[in-house]
Amino acid sequence: MKVLLTGASGFIGRNISAALTTQGHEVVPVSRRHGVDFAQMQAPACWLPYLDGVGAVVNCVGIIGPRGSQCFNTLHTIAPSALFTACAQVGVRRVVQISALGADNAAFSAYHRSKRDADDHLRSLDLDWFVLRPSLIYGRGGTSADLLLRLARLPLIPVIAGGQQPLQPVHISDVVAAVLQSISAPQTRLTLDVAGSQIFSFIHWLDLMRKAQGLAPGRFVSIPFALAMAGTRLGRPISPMLQPDNLRMLQAGYQCDIEAFARFLGRMPLVVEPDLFFSDATLKRGQS
Repeated sequence: MKVLLTGASGFIGRNISAALTTQGHEVVPVSRRHGVDFAQMQAPACWLPYLDGVGAVVNCVGIIGPRGSQCFNTLHTIAPSALFTACAQVGVRRVVQISALGADNAAFSAYHRSKRDADDHLRSLDLDWFVLRPSLIYGRGGTSADLLLRLARLPLIPVIAGGQQPLQPVHISDVVAAVLQSISAPQTRLTLDVAGSQIFSFIHWLDLMRKAQGLAPGRFVSIPFALAMAGTRLGRPISPMLQPDNLRMLQAGYQCDIEAFARFLGRMPLVVEPDLFFSDATLKRGQS
């Protein structure tokens, strides 16, 4: 099958592309690296030339913080919605949307609301859609995962408000498995929360990352939430990840019921093991 894959050069996209190719699908990659600026694809007509002969679309474009012309509304809502509408116009029925855990009616962050708005648009169309809402994704090459691995190596590790926030991380291979299943599953029009089979506190997760890197348990210093929020004013120019909403999302935690996800996969998500921090969707270990 010919599959249009947006965000093909990113962490999730690279792994999905490799898996689709291995299964014999023809991948049509869309990303700035492949000569397409997603932010400029804001009308259905922009997408029509890319959908010729396509049997399925997977959208995994996402940013964790705005920078320059890269903003949530454009990349998470306007451009994907235009793509989904174009699919409906030309009869590309199967569409897989990589959203985010928390992109629901209780969403409070601009990140989650922008994802949810695209999800809602897709769900309003007469298509065979899937909305996959992953938790924190870990594995070799992930921006967030690499940031946390570096944080875990510090001799004194800052954590927010005691670091007891719940996390339910999911390995990139389980996310890819869900996408592959979505491409061929007979039952469609599903919204699935995608998370791992274990829940950890933020501190426990960092200690697991230290163990995976051959380090002793960490020493932590707790930063009051209000002080951390004030600190984001200094960090925002340095990194788009240092946003107040990102701290609020961390404070709220990432956890969900995975019964429907496990049923869809036909198995439980992977149990966390040290090698998985440095493995991609093929479970091939990379260099740490």
